[in-house]
Amino acid sequence: MFKSLTIVLPAYNEEENIEEAIRQARAVLDTLPFEETEILVINDGSKDKTGEIIDRLEKEVPGLRALHQPSNMGYGAALRRGFTSARSDLIFYTDSDLQFDVREIKNFLPAIEDYDIVVGFRIYRYDPFSRLFLSWGYNLLMKLLFRARARDIDCAFKLFRRSVFDKIKIRTDDFFVDAEVLSKAAYFKFGVTEIGVRHYPRKAGRSTIRPSHIFTTLKELGKIWIEIYIEKKL
Repeated sequence: MFKSLTIVLPAYNEEENIEEAIRQARAVLDTLPFEETEILVINDGSKDKTGEIIDRLEKEVPGLRALHQPSNMGYGAALRRGFTSARSDLIFYTDSDLQFDVREIKNFLPAIEDYDIVVGFRIYRYDPFSRLFLSWGYNLLMKLLFRARARDIDCAFKLFRRSVFDKIKIRTDDFFVDAEVLSKAAYFKFGVTEIGVRHYPRKAGRSTIRPSHIFTTLKELGKIWIEIYIEKKL
Protein backbone atom coordinates (compact mmCIF):
# COMPACT_ATOMS: atom_id res chain seq x y z
CA MET A 1 0.00 0.00 0.00
CA PHE A 2 2.73 2.46 0.96
CA LYS A 3 5.48 3.02 -1.59
CA SER A 4 7.85 5.39 0.17
CA LEU A 5 9.40 6.04 3.58
CA THR A 6 11.26 8.97 5.09
CA ILE A 7 13.44 8.65 8.19
CA VAL A 8 13.73 11.93 10.10
CA LEU A 9 16.74 12.36 12.40
CA PRO A 10 16.87 15.54 14.51
CA ALA A 11 20.41 16.29 15.68
CA TYR A 12 21.96 18.78 18.09
CA ASN A 13 25.64 18.47 19.00
CA GLU A 14 25.81 14.79 18.01
CA GLU A 15 29.20 14.78 16.27
CA GLU A 16 30.16 11.51 17.98
CA ASN A 17 26.96 9.70 16.95
CA ILE A 18 25.56 11.24 13.78
CA GLU A 19 27.59 9.36 11.17
CA GLU A 20 26.75 5.98 12.65
CA ALA A 21 23.07 6.99 12.99
CA ILE A 22 22.90 7.98 9.32
CA ARG A 23 24.68 4.88 8.06
CA GLN A 24 22.48 2.62 10.20
CA ALA A 25 19.37 4.32 8.81
CA ARG A 26 20.59 3.86 5.23
CA ALA A 27 21.44 0.20 5.82
CA VAL A 28 17.95 -0.45 7.21
CA LEU A 29 16.20 1.37 4.36
CA ASP A 30 18.09 -0.79 1.88
CA THR A 31 16.44 -3.89 3.38
CA LEU A 32 12.86 -2.58 3.27
CA PRO A 33 10.40 -3.04 0.37
CA PHE A 34 9.87 0.61 -0.59
CA GLU A 35 10.21 2.10 -4.05
CA GLU A 36 11.54 5.40 -2.70
CA THR A 37 13.32 6.22 0.57
CA GLU A 38 15.05 9.21 2.07
CA ILE A 39 16.82 10.31 5.23
CA LEU A 40 16.31 13.84 6.49
CA VAL A 41 18.78 15.04 9.11
CA ILE A 42 17.80 18.30 10.75
CA ASN A 43 20.86 19.95 12.26
CA ASP A 44 19.35 22.13 14.97
CA GLY A 45 22.08 24.77 15.11
CA SER A 46 24.77 22.44 16.43
CA LYS A 47 27.88 24.12 17.81
CA ASP A 48 30.16 21.13 17.20
CA LYS A 49 31.02 19.37 13.92
CA THR A 50 27.58 17.77 13.44
CA GLY A 51 26.72 20.02 10.50
CA GLU A 52 30.05 19.41 8.75
CA ILE A 53 29.65 15.64 9.07
CA ILE A 54 26.11 15.73 7.68
CA ASP A 55 27.20 17.84 4.70
CA ARG A 56 30.03 15.42 3.94
CA LEU A 57 27.77 12.39 4.16
CA GLU A 58 25.15 14.03 1.94
CA LYS A 59 27.58 13.47 -0.94
CA GLU A 60 28.15 9.83 -0.01
CA VAL A 61 24.88 8.41 1.31
CA PRO A 62 22.05 7.88 -1.20
CA GLY A 63 18.81 9.66 -0.32
CA LEU A 64 20.32 11.78 2.46
CA ARG A 65 19.22 15.40 2.71
CA ALA A 66 20.79 17.79 5.21
CA LEU A 67 18.57 20.54 6.60
CA HIS A 68 20.26 23.16 8.76
CA GLN A 69 18.42 25.33 11.24
CA PRO A 70 19.94 28.85 11.45
CA SER A 71 20.26 28.48 15.24
CA ASN A 72 19.23 26.10 18.02
CA MET A 73 15.47 26.51 17.52
CA GLY A 74 14.36 23.51 19.60
CA TYR A 75 13.46 19.84 19.27
CA GLY A 76 9.87 20.53 18.20
CA ALA A 77 10.98 23.02 15.57
CA ALA A 78 13.45 20.48 14.18
CA LEU A 79 10.81 17.77 13.95
CA ARG A 80 8.28 20.17 12.43
CA ARG A 81 10.73 21.00 9.67
CA GLY A 82 11.50 17.34 9.11
CA PHE A 83 7.86 16.28 8.94
CA THR A 84 6.85 19.11 6.60
CA SER A 85 9.88 18.51 4.36
CA ALA A 86 9.34 14.75 4.04
CA ARG A 87 8.29 13.54 0.58
CA SER A 88 7.13 10.03 1.45
CA ASP A 89 3.87 8.20 2.22
CA LEU A 90 5.25 7.19 5.62
CA ILE A 91 7.32 9.27 8.05
CA PHE A 92 9.41 7.70 10.79
CA TYR A 93 11.51 9.51 13.32
CA THR A 94 14.03 8.63 15.96
CA ASP A 95 16.85 10.49 17.68
CA SER A 96 20.46 10.59 16.51
CA ASP A 97 21.91 9.45 19.84
CA LEU A 98 21.83 5.71 19.00
CA GLN A 99 19.68 4.80 22.01
CA PHE A 100 17.30 2.88 19.74
CA ASP A 101 17.90 0.18 17.15
CA VAL A 102 16.44 1.57 13.94
CA ARG A 103 16.14 -1.98 12.57
CA GLU A 104 13.10 -2.40 14.81
CA ILE A 105 11.14 -0.24 12.39
CA LYS A 106 10.38 -3.47 10.51
CA ASN A 107 8.12 -4.47 13.42
CA PHE A 108 6.09 -1.29 12.91
CA LEU A 109 5.37 -1.69 9.21
CA PRO A 110 2.60 -4.32 9.47
CA ALA A 111 0.79 -2.20 12.08
CA ILE A 112 0.82 0.99 9.98
CA GLU A 113 -1.42 -0.79 7.47
CA ASP A 114 -4.21 -0.67 10.07
CA TYR A 115 -3.34 2.41 12.14
CA ASP A 116 -2.43 6.01 11.44
CA ILE A 117 0.33 6.18 14.04
CA VAL A 118 2.53 3.48 15.57
CA VAL A 119 4.14 4.59 18.84
CA GLY A 120 7.11 2.88 20.42
CA PHE A 121 7.38 2.33 24.16
CA ARG A 122 10.64 1.57 25.89
CA ILE A 123 10.61 -1.97 27.27
CA TYR A 124 13.37 -0.98 29.68
CA ARG A 125 14.73 2.56 29.98
CA TYR A 126 18.40 3.29 30.54
CA ASP A 127 17.76 6.59 32.31
CA PRO A 128 18.35 7.87 35.87
CA PHE A 129 15.60 7.19 38.43
CA SER A 130 14.74 10.89 38.66
CA ARG A 131 14.03 11.04 34.94
CA LEU A 132 12.02 7.81 35.06
CA PHE A 133 9.87 9.21 37.88
CA LEU A 134 9.26 12.49 36.07
CA SER A 135 8.37 10.61 32.89
CA TRP A 136 5.84 8.47 34.79
CA GLY A 137 4.15 11.57 36.18
CA TYR A 138 4.24 13.29 32.80
CA ASN A 139 2.61 10.37 31.02
CA LEU A 140 -0.09 10.13 33.69
CA LEU A 141 -0.84 13.84 33.41
CA MET A 142 -1.07 13.57 29.62
CA LYS A 143 -3.61 10.77 29.87
CA LEU A 144 -5.75 12.73 32.32
CA LEU A 145 -5.66 16.04 30.45
CA PHE A 146 -5.60 14.95 26.82
CA ARG A 147 -6.70 11.30 26.73
CA ALA A 148 -3.47 10.57 24.85
CA ARG A 149 -3.38 6.85 24.19
CA ALA A 150 0.26 5.99 24.82
CA ARG A 151 2.16 4.66 27.82
CA ASP A 152 5.47 6.28 26.80
CA ILE A 153 4.53 9.51 25.06
CA ASP A 154 8.00 10.96 24.59
CA CYS A 155 9.58 7.77 23.22
CA ALA A 156 11.53 8.91 20.15
CA PHE A 157 10.54 6.00 17.95
CA LYS A 158 7.34 6.67 16.00
CA LEU A 159 5.91 5.91 12.57
CA PHE A 160 3.22 8.07 10.95
CA ARG A 161 1.12 8.08 7.83
CA ARG A 162 1.89 11.31 6.05
CA SER A 163 -1.82 12.18 6.08
CA VAL A 164 -1.62 12.68 9.86
CA PHE A 165 0.22 15.95 9.30
CA ASP A 166 -2.40 17.20 6.89
CA LYS A 167 -4.52 17.75 10.02
CA ILE A 168 -2.03 18.02 12.85
CA LYS A 169 -0.03 21.23 12.78
CA ILE A 170 2.89 21.30 15.20
CA ARG A 171 3.12 24.61 17.06
CA THR A 172 5.53 23.92 19.89
CA ASP A 173 9.26 24.40 19.38
CA ASP A 174 10.33 22.40 22.41
CA PHE A 175 10.34 18.89 23.87
CA PHE A 176 6.56 18.99 24.22
CA VAL A 177 6.24 18.05 20.54
CA ASP A 178 5.43 14.35 21.13
CA ALA A 179 2.73 15.24 23.63
CA GLU A 180 1.25 17.82 21.28
CA VAL A 181 1.10 15.39 18.36
CA LEU A 182 -0.48 12.58 20.38
CA SER A 183 -2.92 14.96 22.10
CA LYS A 184 -4.14 16.20 18.75
CA ALA A 185 -4.19 12.65 17.41
CA ALA A 186 -6.58 11.73 20.24
CA TYR A 187 -8.73 14.78 19.48
CA PHE A 188 -8.96 13.87 15.78
CA LYS A 189 -9.51 10.19 16.67
CA PHE A 190 -6.58 8.91 14.65
CA GLY A 191 -5.89 5.22 15.06
CA VAL A 192 -2.91 4.73 17.39
CA THR A 193 -1.22 1.52 18.48
CA GLU A 194 1.90 0.77 20.52
CA ILE A 195 4.82 -1.60 20.05
CA GLY A 196 7.67 -2.19 22.48
CA VAL A 197 11.20 -1.25 21.48
CA ARG A 198 14.55 -1.76 23.15
CA HIS A 199 16.35 1.21 24.68
CA TYR A 200 20.12 1.43 25.05
CA PRO A 201 22.52 3.61 27.03
CA ARG A 202 24.10 6.52 25.20
CA LYS A 203 27.44 5.58 23.63
CA ALA A 204 28.62 9.19 23.48
CA GLY A 205 27.47 12.76 23.92
CA ARG A 206 25.03 14.17 26.47
CA SER A 207 21.28 14.48 26.70
CA THR A 208 20.01 18.03 26.17
CA ILE A 209 17.08 17.59 28.59
CA ARG A 210 17.48 19.58 31.81
CA PRO A 211 15.41 19.92 35.04
CA SER A 212 14.50 23.44 33.95
CA HIS A 213 12.52 21.94 31.06
CA ILE A 214 9.91 20.72 33.59
CA PHE A 215 8.54 24.25 34.06
CA THR A 216 8.60 24.95 30.34
CA THR A 217 6.73 21.70 29.70
CA LEU A 218 4.03 22.47 32.29
CA LYS A 219 3.56 25.88 30.69
CA GLU A 220 3.26 24.26 27.26
CA LEU A 221 0.76 21.71 28.62
CA GLY A 222 -1.58 24.48 29.68
CA LYS A 223 -1.10 26.40 26.46
CA ILE A 224 -1.84 23.42 24.21
CA TRP A 225 -4.85 22.37 26.32
CA ILE A 226 -6.36 25.82 25.83
CA GLU A 227 -5.59 25.75 22.10
CA ILE A 228 -7.19 22.34 21.60
CA TYR A 229 -10.25 22.49 23.87
CA ILE A 230 -10.99 26.21 24.19
CA GLU A 231 -9.66 28.04 21.14
CA LYS A 232 -9.84 25.03 18.76
CA LYS A 233 -6.49 25.93 17.22
CA LEU A 234 -5.49 22.59 15.74
